Amino acid sequence: MVRGKAQMKRIENDSSRQVTFSKRRNGLLKKAFELSVLCDAEVALIIFSPTGKLYEFASSSTTKTIGRYQRHMKELQGARNQVSEENMLHFKEEAAALEKKIKCLEASKRKLLGEALEGCSIEELQQLENQLDKSLSSIRARKNSLFMERIAKLHEAEKILLEENARLKDELGMPALLQREEEEDDDEDMEEVET
Repeated sequence: MVRGKAQMKRIENDSSRQVTFSKRRNGLLKKAFELSVLCDAEVALIIFSPTGKLYEFASSSTTKTIGRYQRHMKELQGARNQVSEENMLHFKEEAAALEKKIKCLEASKRKLLGEALEGCSIEELQQLENQLDKSLSSIRARKNSLFMERIAKLHEAEKILLEENARLKDELGMPALLQREEEEDDDEDMEEVET
């Protein structure tokens, strides 16, 4: 018969709780002893019963093992603090570098806008002028490119409309009538030119 898994909750019956504590305590002490012997591990186990009675196991000395644990935790905390201080120093340096870069970019922006030019040398002003000329050329090239794209789209739309117009004229049988009107318009234009 398979036993179901015990539910992990406090045992309400006092005597059942005490029996379970004794059995599990003995099992835990046995496992701690086996671990220390089989693996040559330094093990210290401290247990207080519900009534406050102390049970302990130590492969060498409980005090020695606890002292070793406390030293290790201090070293670990010290290492964490050192890493935190190093990280803090790194972040402060990075923040200072970024702040310096921001100030430099803001000064450059003011110069590009024509502000705060009083302290600039002739070479700096010439460099600024060259930079503005280069930027202006790029802006004009992009603007011309957009205009050419728009013109090409308009020509394409015009072509589509002319084709649609011609198709509609053919459907309505209007080519002969329109051709006569166009010829009359051309004759009038010629007369105006001659006079």
